[in-house]
Amino acid sequence: MFNNFTFEYPYFLLLIFLFIFCSIFCKAKSPSYLIPHLNIFQKVNQKSNLINSILKYLIIIFSTIALSSPIKINDTILLKNDGINIILDLDASYSMNERDLDENHIKSRFDVVKEIIKDFMTKRVADNIGVVLFGDSVLISSPLSFDKEAQKEIIDYLDVGMAGKNTALIDSVASSINILKDKKAKSNIIILLSDGEDNSSSIPIEVVIKLLKKYNIKVYTIGIGNFNNNILNSLAKESNAKAYVAYSKEDLNLIYEDINKLEKSKIDQNKIILKDYLFFYPLFFSILCLILLIYLRNKE
Repeated sequence: MFNNFTFEYPYFLLLIFLFIFCSIFCKAKSPSYLIPHLNIFQKVNQKSNLINSILKYLIIIFSTIALSSPIKINDTILLKNDGINIILDLDASYSMNERDLDENHIKSRFDVVKEIIKDFMTKRVADNIGVVLFGDSVLISSPLSFDKEAQKEIIDYLDVGMAGKNTALIDSVASSINILKDKKAKSNIIILLSDGEDNSSSIPIEVVIKLLKKYNIKVYTIGIGNFNNNILNSLAKESNAKAYVAYSKEDLNLIYEDINKLEKSKIDQNKIILKDYLFFYPLFFSILCLILLIYLRNKE
């Protein structure tokens, strides 16, 4: 029952012994008076004094316990110190409505991708992940965050055409660089997925490549299906990353698994301790005893 019970500041508990020591050895000397039949008065007040003394000690003990901050530890979460900042850069142009990745031809390319990246997020426990959607324009769907569950909910709401029907691939990489450029981490990476050539960007690829090198950002590229993927290959090569091609859902799974292995987070023993603070219980009893002591003193 008490396995998870402890104190944040246990040394304050020593004050209890200090108070006990002072009550025994540091009593104030008062002048003595000879009063006949004093023992009669002492017997009358003996019970009252005993109660007052008990209340005083209870006030001191409960106050000191509250000061020591008792806590109940609910859980301990280990965090990885060397996490990675990851931007998932997703093509949401109209061509992502094709159903060739799903072997049953029921789900669109985009629906298959959403399933796989949600699974990928689950594996990246210590990493900061953001989501960028692109079509004619670029939409930052989620900023960098550790809250994977909230991001999965956001991904569920994403759909083809939300950012337009065309493909502003280079512009999306530029937006992703803008998110990552000032972020400090073991590694900053972009995982860019597209199924078509760029036909809507306003930023030249040369500018984007210079920015990738300047800020040391890798771009892992994934091309879906048969198309001229020279741009994807250039982005991956110039940023010291890797380019992939996927023709099926299984291919996509293997690609994200490979990236997961290539970009490992270093595990350190940093902890987040989830705890309940219990100081208000002894504090409440201390105040209750104080009120009772004041009441008894005034009644005398």
